Amino acid sequence: MPEIQLGAHTVRSHGLKVLKLHMHDWLILLLLGVIEIILNVIEPFHRFVGEDMMTDLRYPMKDNTVPFWAVPLIAILLPFIVVHVYYFIRRDVYDLHHAILGLLYSVLITGVITDAIKDAVGRPRPDFFWRCFPDGKGVFDNVTRNVVCTGQNHVIKEGHKSFPSGHTSWSFAGLGFLSLYLSGKIRVFDRRGHVAKLCIVFLPFLLAALIGVSRVDDYWHHWQDVFGGAIIGTIVSFFCYLQFFPPPYDTDGWGPHAYFQMLADSRNDQESNNANCLSVQPSEPENVYAEPQRHIEISRSNTRDGSLMLDEMESQRRPCISC
Repeated sequence: MPEIQLGAHTVRSHGLKVLKLHMHDWLILLLLGVIEIILNVIEPFHRFVGEDMMTDLRYPMKDNTVPFWAVPLIAILLPFIVVHVYYFIRRDVYDLHHAILGLLYSVLITGVITDAIKDAVGRPRPDFFWRCFPDGKGVFDNVTRNVVCTGQNHVIKEGHKSFPSGHTSWSFAGLGFLSLYLSGKIRVFDRRGHVAKLCIVFLPFLLAALIGVSRVDDYWHHWQDVFGGAIIGTIVSFFCYLQFFPPPYDTDGWGPHAYFQMLADSRNDQESNNANCLSVQPSEPENVYAEPQRHIEISRSNTRDGSLMLDEMESQRRPCISC
């Protein structure tokens, strides 16, 4: 397991560096937000709805048990708060940044997929009859027997967006990401058998499921719409989480990939610096050994010079035999 450096990488010390490194990811996220707005503005496909099909679309119009504005609070703000609480404990900007980025990607990718399918399919909601005919008097084409709606355009437009459920897919995308995030932080799969940890992990999924059930109870969606939305949100949340974090069952499942990559790079830099220092040290003994060798050569030359001088003096002392 890599060395843990608590409080060594905060928003103040490394926040700008991490943000610059992932600037393109935030630009793509902004593009997804624009696409999501466009998908909500365009007109969905108006599927043929015959007179005999209205039998299953006469459920009463009701208000939302979970309002539209509450879904971002539950699916985004709640995980956002949990991530920030963990940051104040861990002080790791890598975990904070990648958790927020992964959460937003999970929700926005799910939103784009959901609304694109909504516009393409154009399935009528269970209360479509009352959206199309607010006065309760059905009007149909004389030839095709297709509906000729007399209600308000924006109400009819929403009536063609039943499949899949946006409330459900957004909830499972945000809360599913939160569930994976918590499972990694509390180390659910540490093989110690603490079932209480599983209860904590399943709570976000339970909340998302209850939101999905409310859509059927309010007659805004068929059960297939909720089931499809749950699958989309769950799958996207898994992909987005694994893009930034190891699997929760992994030994290092408590931290993001970027954190461990940073530790590895720091360790490699330190080892390379140590190697450079060791490569410089052997050059010093060469001078140490070279210096004595120089003294030996000088002493030898001095010895030879001294021997020559002694020979000359000795020759001068000897008597000349020829004289």
